[in-house]
Amino acid sequence: MSSRRVAVLIPALNEELALPLVFSDLAAMVLPGVTLEVCLCDNGSADRSVAIAEAAGARVTRAMVRGYGNALLAGIAALQADPPDVVVVMDGDHSCAATDLGALLSPILEGRADLVLGERLTLGEAAGLTATQRWGNRLATSLIHRRTGVRYRDMGPFRALRWSTLVALGMEDRTWGWNVEMQMKAAKAGFRILELPVHNRVRLGQSKISGSVRGATRAGFRILYACWRYG
Repeated sequence: MSSRRVAVLIPALNEELALPLVFSDLAAMVLPGVTLEVCLCDNGSADRSVAIAEAAGARVTRAMVRGYGNALLAGIAALQADPPDVVVVMDGDHSCAATDLGALLSPILEGRADLVLGERLTLGEAAGLTATQRWGNRLATSLIHRRTGVRYRDMGPFRALRWSTLVALGMEDRTWGWNVEMQMKAAKAGFRILELPVHNRVRLGQSKISGSVRGATRAGFRILYACWRYG
């Protein structure tokens, strides 16, 4: 049986402290029947993030207009000419554990799911999620449940989905509403969705969201807007 191609998209902004560990962890992963293609979706880093990715042999795409969704949309656009079988999204701050990659991929590769979401509350470090993140999780998942009837536990960044599912979702959000959009649209479309516990560490470096009052406020607004727009 031919190898299944899995593209790992890593949106990042100034993550030179964490990226060497992220790429090292991914390089150590051996998944039978899977070929990993790692892509850094750079969002205008002013540090050595891009150089580190290139040295690790990762593909680099750039989105100079700031926004989590902008970075991912640039990475997805670069895949369209020769799309993979599966797309994985994980953060570049070393909070996601690459050792959970096989668990996320298995339900998709075995034909049991279209979208698999990493749930951080069960296995994650207690300090891995800030109070702001936990509050945002509760708010977003409650609003999605009210709109769609589907109850999620988390809005985590570590997720895997079929390329065909990604295309069908027609992702648009260019900011922090990206995960809300994906989970809202997937629920409404009736895709087979699984949430699986994953390990979550305290991130390296300062968070773009919870690291400042301004960042948390802006992200909260974008999440609320996404719940309204895509619901």
